[in-house]
Formats: sequence, structure tokens, C-alpha cells
Amino acid sequence: MSRPDVVVLDYGSGNLRSVVRALERAGAAVTLTADRATAQDSDGLVVPGVGAFAACMQGLRAIRGHEVIGRRLAGGRPVLGICVGMQILFERGVEHGVETEGCDEWPGVVERLRAPVVPHMGWNTVDAAGGSTLFRGVEGERFYFVHSYGVRDWRLETHGRTRPPLVTWSEHGGDRFVAAVENGPLSATQFHPEKSGDAGAALLRNWVESLPVAAR
Repeated sequence: MSRPDVVVLDYGSGNLRSVVRALERAGAAVTLTADRATAQDSDGLVVPGVGAFAACMQGLRAIRGHEVIGRRLAGGRPVLGICVGMQILFERGVEHGVETEGCDEWPGVVERLRAPVVPHMGWNTVDAAGGSTLFRGVEGERFYFVHSYGVRDWRLETHGRTRPPLVTWSEHGGDRFVAAVENGPLSATQFHPEKSGDAGAALLRNWVESLPVAAR
């Protein structure tokens, strides 16, 4: 059986090599590129991100990465966002009073955490959603977070036959925030699985193993 073909989107944000290595260890054949056609055609697309929401969106739009994400999701093709790569999937972000439009794949606002100590940096547990694919076998483990902002209010509602998103939560300093989302082909984590040891490796392996592999 061939390994899934995964693209890590290179739009100038993050320590991309660590993400590439972690995905390779998880069983994927990985390409690091900003090429839209390659990203569009891969079995899975990973959108990393560190730093400011506005800077990440600027870099993403410069390579028209938001269009790639939208087109992939319209065709039911998997996308995984990591850290700020998760945040930019939401409607908008607010940093230092500046509001920036995100990819608007999910409603919601990325805002500063309301905790006594910010940033939230270090290992933390999560309240994994029941039936999660990402957290299968690691529901009670800890993951590595580095962030000052997050989504504190989940707003997406589904009705009828649409399966509701699986939302995983975490808490820092008494402030509850979204730690991960699984919503059809679109998944994301606020923490860094590539820095989360065995638990993060298992989570990435769960995602890679869930990818439908195109015939080549």
C-alpha cells in the first residue's frame, strides 16, 4: 500500500521542517511547497503557523493558500491546521485592537486568552470529543501548547443529517478554549502535535492513516 501524499504548505510561517519530519515518521510521503497545484492535488494538506494572525493571513494570501484550502474542502479533501494554522481557519482574529479577516471556514473570533499568565506555554491535557479520530488512543494524554490567543466561543451549529463537528477543549488559568476541531475533511489543533512527543506522533499517525489515497 502506498503512503499518503501530504503537502506542508510553505507560506513563510513556522518551523516547517519539524512538521515535515513528524509527518514522515507518521507514515506520509511529504512535500514542503508553496505550489498551489501540488497542494491542491495531494492526499492531505497541512497548514502550519506561528506568530501573529495578521502576518500569517498575509503570507497565506500572498500564495493564494486560502483559495487552495477552500477548493480542497469543497471537494471533500482533507486539510489539517496547526496552531495559528488552526486560528486562521476561523472568521477573524483580533490582536492589539486590530481585526483581521481569516479564511472563514468556521465562524468565531480568535482573541487573547483571559488567563492570569499569558502566553499559555507548556504541556496540558485536553477534553477530547467523543468519537474523535485524531485523539483515538491518546484521549488522556498531554500536548504541547504555545499561544496567547485562542477561540473561546464555538459558534457553529449544524442541523438535520449533517454530522456536528467534534470540538476538543482545553483550559489555561481558568479560561476555556478550543484545542482541536474535527469537521468532515477539515481538522485542526491549537497545540503542536509535532512537539508533543509520543502523543503528538500518535495523533498525526491517526490523521495520516485516515487519508484516502488517490490512485497513481
